[in-house]
Amino acid sequence: MFEDYNATLLRRIDITPRLAILRVKPDGPVFEFAAGQYTVLGLRRNAPRLPAGGEGDDPPLGAADRLVKRAYSISSGSLERESLEFYVSLVPSGELTPRLFALKEGDRLFLGPRAKGLFTLQEVPSDRHVLMVATGTGLAPYMSMLRTRVLVASERRVAVLHGARYSWDLGYRGELEDLRRACPRFAYLPVVSRPADDPAWNGRAGRLPRWLDDPALEEACGFPLVPACTHVFLCGNPAMIEEAEPRLATRGYGPDSLHREKYW
Repeated sequence: MFEDYNATLLRRIDITPRLAILRVKPDGPVFEFAAGQYTVLGLRRNAPRLPAGGEGDDPPLGAADRLVKRAYSISSGSLERESLEFYVSLVPSGELTPRLFALKEGDRLFLGPRAKGLFTLQEVPSDRHVLMVATGTGLAPYMSMLRTRVLVASERRVAVLHGARYSWDLGYRGELEDLRRACPRFAYLPVVSRPADDPAWNGRAGRLPRWLDDPALEEACGFPLVPACTHVFLCGNPAMIEEAEPRLATRGYGPDSLHREKYW
């Protein structure tokens, strides 16, 4: 028996042709989840898809109604009860994202019935500061954390160090800049890796991991980068995480104070 579609694309915001924010409304109540967790999105193999290489237009015989499912971090706050939000990057040769990017508002899709994952703040003491490091759509779980009142009723400071190729790829930039202006305990530190092709950009530039060695990072964050008082989260490109880990290890970071979530 094939799984049925059980949700509707309520809203779609195209940041670039390859980056989108999808707001999905389930047919029933939104399940409970902890900020930072993920769930599954799915579409049938015979669903419309954007033209792309790597896969033929026709699904294998007998598999047209089978769901293609992938895990995505939830970017909406865990206190929201009407719908769920996802930050999605197009993989042109992928099985699912060319189909997700062909969706229009009002179209139907599959939404997993529950959330999973341990990439949350639940094991982080409330008196510890948090540095959230992400590339691309690895920002999604941090948006959920920030939207779930992580900065309320606490002296905790939080900084987001987010890397993208170009400034126009910095999803949620406006919201994060607004939060920075409104909350003195929050720092937003965007990094662009290809500034030569982005002449309007005059901020941090270069490969993201090297900024973890910058002597000015602690001042920019507003807290010391030491395990005794700060936890670090890494999310996104596995290459970024693998390069960042030894840099943080020299500061004393290990399993108790370093949290990782690799995408793809």
